Amino acid sequence: MAFLWPKLPTLSVLRLTFASLLFLISPAQSLNCSSQKFSNNLYTNCTDLPTLNSSLHWTHDNKTSSLSIAFVAPPSKPDGWIAWAINPTRTGMAGSQALIAFKDSKGSMTVKTFNLSSYSSIVEGKISFDVLAPRAEYSAGSMKIFATVKLPETMTEMNYVWQVGGSVVKGMPVKHEFLPENLNAKGKLLLQLTEKTQNNRTTVGSPATAPSPSTSSGSKNTVMYVFLMLIIGALISN
Repeated sequence: MAFLWPKLPTLSVLRLTFASLLFLISPAQSLNCSSQKFSNNLYTNCTDLPTLNSSLHWTHDNKTSSLSIAFVAPPSKPDGWIAWAINPTRTGMAGSQALIAFKDSKGSMTVKTFNLSSYSSIVEGKISFDVLAPRAEYSAGSMKIFATVKLPETMTEMNYVWQVGGSVVKGMPVKHEFLPENLNAKGKLLLQLTEKTQNNRTTVGSPATAPSPSTSSGSKNTVMYVFLMLIIGALISN
């Protein structure tokens, strides 16, 4: 018995193919922090963070106990804010020492330091780490925070968090949403390992570990298989 393919117009098949590819390619695959370039060229490591469509670039200088970072993320709304912070005592946002970037009253990007002693208390002012040359940029729908942070000489690992919000009122960021992607926006840098590896394959939580080749290749093989089958279907239907 012969199996007959349904007679689908070529345009419909191509649309179905395109939609299938968009569905199968995950956001993590589409992100690529190594393609992001900066004029200062300071950063020897980068990672596509697992939430909020964000990425972190950094260089740790053991001689000066400093960490130079560039944090990139789209705010949840155009006039919102983004934040990157170090938590010296625990994981999560509460207790963190934050750099928060947003547009000021004149529409220019600014970055300020905030002490987040709890989820209900955010105080602008000096934080427990010296911050050198902080600045912020906005382009292509994303905000960027640049800074160099002086760390204690004895610090070998560092808890950090990141966040985005939708609005700023009188120079103060308004609370972000409490969705899973917001609550899971936290990680750890193992500073001595990043000093030794100095590569662009660092992943959040384990700087010396590269993404699993089998996972990425398996996803690519699946996409190619579906794409091939749909093209064959388009040819047969004609």
